[in-house]
Amino acid sequence: MSVKAFELVPAVERELLMGEKARINIECIECCGKHLYIGTNDCFIHHFLLEEVTSSKGKLTFLAQKLLHKYLGLKKPVAELRAASALERLIVLCDGVLFLVDMLTLETPSGAGGAKIRGVASFCINENPVTGDPFCVEMGILSSKRRTVQIFMIYEDRVQLVKEVNTPEQPCAVSLDGYFLCLALTTQYMILNYNTGDNQDLFPYNSEERKPIVKRIGREEFLLAAPGGLGMFANAEGVSQRAPVNWSESVIGAAVCFPYVVALDESFITVHSMLDQQLKQTLPFRDGNILQDFEGKVILASTKAVYILVPLPLERQIQDLLASHRVEEALILTEGAQRNIPKEKFQILHKKILQQAGFILFGQLQFLEAKEHFRKGQLDVRELISLYPLLLPSSSAFTRCHPPLHEFADLNHLAQGDQEKVQRCKKFLISYLGEVRSTEVANGCREDVDTALMKLYAEQDHESLLDLLASENFCVLADCVPWLEKYHKYFALGLLYQYHGQDSAALQLWIRVADGDLQDATRSDLFEYIVDFLCSCSNLDLVWKYADWALRKKPTTGVQIFTKRIATKNQPEPSPDDAVTYLTKHREALLLYLEYLVLERQIQKETFHTHLAVLYLERVLALLLETPLDEARLSKARDRLQAMLRESNLYRVQYLLGKMENCEKLLLERATLHGKLEEHDQALHILVHELKDYPSAEAYCIWASERRDSAYRQKLFHLLFGVYLDPKSPGASAGGSGELEMAAVDLLNRHGEVFDAVRVLNVLPEGWSLQLLRPFLGRAIRASVHTCRTSQIALGLARSEHVQLLHDRLKERKKPILVSDKKGCFMCHNTFSEPEVVCLPGGVPVHTHCVADRIQNSPSRKHLTNSSNHT
Repeated sequence: MSVKAFELVPAVERELLMGEKARINIECIECCGKHLYIGTNDCFIHHFLLEEVTSSKGKLTFLAQKLLHKYLGLKKPVAELRAASALERLIVLCDGVLFLVDMLTLETPSGAGGAKIRGVASFCINENPVTGDPFCVEMGILSSKRRTVQIFMIYEDRVQLVKEVNTPEQPCAVSLDGYFLCLALTTQYMILNYNTGDNQDLFPYNSEERKPIVKRIGREEFLLAAPGGLGMFANAEGVSQRAPVNWSESVIGAAVCFPYVVALDESFITVHSMLDQQLKQTLPFRDGNILQDFEGKVILASTKAVYILVPLPLERQIQDLLASHRVEEALILTEGAQRNIPKEKFQILHKKILQQAGFILFGQLQFLEAKEHFRKGQLDVRELISLYPLLLPSSSAFTRCHPPLHEFADLNHLAQGDQEKVQRCKKFLISYLGEVRSTEVANGCREDVDTALMKLYAEQDHESLLDLLASENFCVLADCVPWLEKYHKYFALGLLYQYHGQDSAALQLWIRVADGDLQDATRSDLFEYIVDFLCSCSNLDLVWKYADWALRKKPTTGVQIFTKRIATKNQPEPSPDDAVTYLTKHREALLLYLEYLVLERQIQKETFHTHLAVLYLERVLALLLETPLDEARLSKARDRLQAMLRESNLYRVQYLLGKMENCEKLLLERATLHGKLEEHDQALHILVHELKDYPSAEAYCIWASERRDSAYRQKLFHLLFGVYLDPKSPGASAGGSGELEMAAVDLLNRHGEVFDAVRVLNVLPEGWSLQLLRPFLGRAIRASVHTCRTSQIALGLARSEHVQLLHDRLKERKKPILVSDKKGCFMCHNTFSEPEVVCLPGGVPVHTHCVADRIQNSPSRKHLTNSSNHT
C-alpha cells in the first residue's frame, strides 16, 4: 500500500545550467554539504551553492546559485565526480583519466597533487577507511585495460598506490568498505577482501544486458541489482540478512534513505521499505539517468536538470499510515527508524505510536492486540476510561492527551448506536482494568481505576464486585454511593462503607435490606452475614446497639454474636455477666448463651450453672403443662436437664430442689439432686419405692460412685441391696418372692463383684435357694480367689525382692578393702600405719579413731550426753 514518503523538489533548473545550449547533457553529479557539482558531456564542471528555503506553509524548496564553471579541456564527457572534503579536492574522471581539482576554484593543483592516473574505467571512495589519517582519502580504481582493482591513498600533496588485486573477470563496477571490495564482474557479483585475498562469489549477472549496480548502504553491507528485477542485499561475508526488494527490470540507479530503498528506471522513481520490502511510493520521472544519495540527501538528475527527493518527516509518514488504519506498517516504520532517532526522542515517539495503534485496534474491536499495544506503549489508562461516559470520578483532574490519541468523542460515538459493540467494549475494559489495577500502570491514578472498575462491575452485575469492595481498593466513596444505589447494589455499598470505616452506615443499610425495606438479592443469607459481621466487629458499642435487632429477628442465630466471637487484642469480648444481663429479655438466646458458657467454654461459675439449670427446669415444667403433651420434646428437654444435674457440681442444689418440691413428675431429677447432697438413702427410696425404676437405681449407684474408691461404690450397692430387702418396703411380701426380692437377686447377679460376699450371706433371707444366687456366688468365689491369688503373687514378688537385696548386701561385704601406707584416710587424709580400719558405705576405708571422734562430736551424741548429765 502506498505512503507519501518523499516529495520531488527541483534543485537546478535547465535554464540555470545550460542557458541556450540545447546539446548539453548532465553526465554526473556530486554534492558536499551545500555545494553541488555537475559534470556535463561538453567537459565542463559546474559549481552551484544550494540553499534550503522553507515557506510559511512548511514546504521545502531549494535556491541554487551558480558560483562558477570550469572547462577541463579534454573534449570528452565528465564521467564521475567525487568530493574529498578533507583535502578540499574534487576527484574527476574524464576520458579514462583520474585527477584532482580544487573544490572552490576547480583549478588543477600544482606539483604532486596534480598527478593523474590513466586507464581508469571507474572508481569509488572508501567511506569506511582502514587508515586513521583524516587527511587521506582511500580509493578503489577499476582499470579499463586489465582485470585488476587498484587501491590508492590520496593525500594533499601526493597519490600513492598501496595495493593491486587481480580479478577473474573484467570488473564493471565497484564499491569499497574497509578491506572489502564488492565487485560487479562481467558475469557475476563477488565480495573480495583485498587485505587477505579471500573472496566470495554472490550470484550471476549479465552486465551486457543491463548496467550493474553496486551500492554501499552501510558498514560492510551492499545493495546489488540482481536478475529478475530484484534488489539484493549482501554483507561482507556474502550473506543476505534482509529480504530483497522487487523493483523494475530496467533499474538505472539506486540509493538508500533509511528505511527506504529508492530506485530509478526509465519512467518512474520507486520507493520500497527495507523493513517489509513493500512498494510504498511511485513517482513519475522521465529521462532520468542519475540517482545518488549524498550524506542522506537523495539527488536525481535528468539529462537537463537536477532534483532532490525530500523525505517527509517520519512522524508525518507514521501519522498518515495510522490515519489510513495501517497499524502494522506504522509500527514497522517506527521501529525501523530507531537507529536514526535519538534514544529519548524515539522512546517518546514509539510509545505514542503504540498508544495510537492500540486505539485504532480498539475501535476495530481487536481487543487482544489493542491491549498489547496499550501495555507496550505504557498508556495512561485514564485515556481509555475517559471514552466511557461517567466512569471517571468527578474529582478526577485528568484531561486527555493533546493532540488526541484517537478520533472518538466517546464510546457512543465509536459504537454508532450498536449496543452489542458497547457491551463488548465494556467487557474489555473490565478485563483490562482488572489486570492493570495492581500494576505500575495504575500508579498515580488508582482512585480513577478502581472507581471506574467498580462502576462497570455494578452496571454489568459482575461477580467480582464484592471481591473488589471487600479487599483493598481506592474507590471514591462520593462517586460510588449513588452509582451502587442506582443499580440496587446495597450489600456491595455496605462493603464499601465498611472498607471506609463506616461500620454503622453499613449495618443500617444491610438491616434495611434484611427487613425488606430495600431490594437486593445479592445474598440470600444476609442476616447470617450481619451476625458474622457483629461477631468480628471491634466496636462493642455497635455490637450492643444492633444485637437486639438480630436477637428479635432470629434468637438462635442472633446469639452467635456472643457465642462465636473470638477475643483478640483488637476485638474485645463482652463480659459474660453483661451479656447474660443483656440477654435476659431473650430467653431462648439466653439459654443458648449459657450453654455456650457452661458446656463449651466450661466456665466454673455458680451463677451461670444455676441459671442454666433453672432454665432447663423451667422449660421442662412448661412442657409438662402443655396440652396435648409433646412426649418427644419433653423427653429431649428432660435429658438435657438430667445431664446438667449429673455433670455439674456448681449449681445450687437446694434452690433447685425447692423449685421441684411440688412436681411429682420429676422424681428422677429429685433423686439426682439428693445424690448431689450425699442423701443417697432418700435418692434410692425415690427410685425404688416411688418410681419403681430398678435399672435407674443401679445406674444411680454407678453414677454416684464415679471418681470414688471401690469401698464407696460397695457402700452404695449395699445400701441399694438393703432398700430392696427392707421388710417395711411396699414391695415386700411374706413369702419372700416379691418384686423387690427379684430386683435384689438381679442386683447381686449383675454386680456380684462389687459386694462383700460374707456380708451379703449374713443378711440373705433363709428361704432363698442356692440356684437363685448361683451367678452371684460364682462371681463372688472367683473374685475371692482372684484377690487371694493376687495377694500371694504380691507377697512372692516382695519376698523375691528382699532376697535379691540380701544377696547384693552379701556381695558388697565380700569385696576386699585395700589399705596401704600410700593410701590416705578419707576423713583426716593421713596415711594408714595399721591394718585396723573402718569401712564407710561404698568401700571407703578410714581410721578407727577418726570414726570414733566423729561419733563423739556428732549432735545426737552431744544431746544424749547432755540429757544423761541433766538426769
